Amino acid sequence: MKLRRQKHAKKNMGFYKNNFQFREPFQVLLDGTFCQAALRNKIQIREQLPGYLGGAARLCTTRCVLKELESLGKALYGAKLIAQRFQLQNCSHHKDPVSGSTCLLSMIEEGNPHHFFIATQDQDLANKVKKKAGVPLLFIIQNTMVLDKPSPKSLAFVQKLQTNQLVPEHHKQSIVQLKEKEGLTKQEGEKRRKRKRAGGPNPLSCLKKKKKKTQEGQEPSAEKKKRRKRKRNR
Repeated sequence: MKLRRQKHAKKNMGFYKNNFQFREPFQVLLDGTFCQAALRNKIQIREQLPGYLGGAARLCTTRCVLKELESLGKALYGAKLIAQRFQLQNCSHHKDPVSGSTCLLSMIEEGNPHHFFIATQDQDLANKVKKKAGVPLLFIIQNTMVLDKPSPKSLAFVQKLQTNQLVPEHHKQSIVQLKEKEGLTKQEGEKRRKRKRAGGPNPLSCLKKKKKKTQEGQEPSAEKKKRRKRKRNR
């Protein structure tokens, strides 16, 4: 099971590396529910996560997540101690803290430009993350960390990208300009002209020739008939 899990993780990581430019150190945003699950299942996040992802990882959280854990009291005191060890990422809620899930969602807006992973056990947050393209999702199941497979949203985004539907207009114009500069457009035009010259005979000319033959064939037969009539008259 362990080897199978690692193969799945390697495959999923390859997807995000190749299509969304994820690079080391991988930045992982953790919420309180993930820290609590790790504590309950005796998982050493800092030691185990880099090996699972196949590269260096930077574990992060936000002030909103820490505030939320503080407000929940003794029940999540251990999770709060774990979260406090991670690097704090600046969010836009300095004066008015929000819930941990709302804060993490705000960190991956506009196409997840900082390439964050989201680590959570909150099912509602996980479902919202899956609706955004290019956001890897981590969770804990059966005492192990699991990297979820790419969401349908991410797969659809990559498919559109491969069919050239998401190339901006200014990029298309620059591609055309580069082709013109390298003389590729002229070569393409010459190839097209050569193909036209190599075409077969005009079908209309063939039809005209057939008509001539029929006319030539009809003329001697008409003359023969006239000669026969003259002989009879004599």
